[in-house]
Amino acid sequence: MNLQPDSKILFQGITAELSATHGGQMKVYGTKVVAGVNPGLGGQTFDDIPVFDLVEQALAEVGSIDTTLIFVPAYQALDAALEAISAGIKQIIIVSSGMPPLDMVHLLRKAEATETIIVGPNSPGIIVPGKLLLGTHRSEFYIPGAVGIVSRSSTLTYEIALELTKAGLGQSMAVSIGGDAIAGSSFLQWLQMFDADDATEVIVLVGELGGNSEEAAADYIAKTIKKPVIAYIAGRKAPAGRHWGHTGTLAAVVGRGADVGTAQSKLAALKFAKIPIAEKPSQIPDLVKKALKKT
Repeated sequence: MNLQPDSKILFQGITAELSATHGGQMKVYGTKVVAGVNPGLGGQTFDDIPVFDLVEQALAEVGSIDTTLIFVPAYQALDAALEAISAGIKQIIIVSSGMPPLDMVHLLRKAEATETIIVGPNSPGIIVPGKLLLGTHRSEFYIPGAVGIVSRSSTLTYEIALELTKAGLGQSMAVSIGGDAIAGSSFLQWLQMFDADDATEVIVLVGELGGNSEEAAADYIAKTIKKPVIAYIAGRKAPAGRHWGHTGTLAAVVGRGADVGTAQSKLAALKFAKIPIAEKPSQIPDLVKKALKKT
């Protein structure tokens, strides 16, 4: 991904309220939010951000865009993302939650055909501490450093970043792939990016109940990833048969056995791959320090 401090950012679904909060926070952090899009509000300005009716109108005025952030209602997110792709934007972050699964299937097919990276839906986005804020991360919880965080959760990403920060362990980048049933990008993609990133020395993977993405990540780490990885799985105390409502994913995956998707399945896969596992977020800094001593 192109994640530079001078990257130009578009804000789809911009309103005065959103601009005053998330748009304003991103601008204060140094992110170049150059335009917003909201049909019917074209010609207005929110927090010095010019607003356009269409993405193509915004690009005609401000030039090429590196990343767009989508804040529209979930049922409008597919149209917003397809409009961005048609305009040539290659990096899309969908903050909206509850996007219909069939819409995501359609979007992923289009993204694959156009080599577009999708983060989300139901994601707080990406932060490169000290350089770039793309989304709703609590930037005050982060400091620059060498720990990469990839997570399915929103709030856990912030909490773990804060635990690391309090221990004096800065972060190279943090990304939440999103909590909806179908995510635009995977643990595997981000693990590969962190493994190739010179600024990252150790990776923290944050998983939760539902699906089999953590099991797949454990196998991928064991076979491919060279940098040390620390894992944390939320929900290990959840009653059997429960799943996270915001993920929309059942603990059992059809055709993969009733145990797949449970905390026990994920923990077993991580242990088999010999990946250190924290029982609670506060243990992560010590595990990271041990991993750094070995590198």
